[in-house]
Amino acid sequence: QVQLVESGGGLVQAGGSLRLSCLASGRTFSSYRMAWFRQAPGKEREFVAAISWAGVDIYYADSVKGRFTITGDNSKNTVYLQMNNLKPDDTAVYYCAARRPPAAYDIWGQGTQVTVSS
Repeated sequence: QVQLVESGGGLVQAGGSLRLSCLASGRTFSSYRMAWFRQAPGKEREFVAAISWAGVDIYYADSVKGRFTITGDNSKNTVYLQMNNLKPDDTAVYYCAARRPPAAYDIWGQGTQVTVSS
């Protein structure tokens, strides 16, 4: 059974940092692209960042460029999202997702809450 499990969310003050982790299990993910999405209350789910397991292809939403960094550790089947200089607008449930190109993201974790206080 394929599973993505996120962790690392929490409450932090504006300007602070958090690191989210996404542990992938159930299959070999070497050919997959991993991503982070987020959904704030009353808003659509939005793309945050993506990475291929080889680490060659990395993409960021404009709103997080220069503040967030996505990395992967193949030996641990884990993808990370380092979030620095957090802002209240970053408050959302953050989801880890996986896809095997050219398919769309179809494997999702349960989400982890990130709350940034002003």
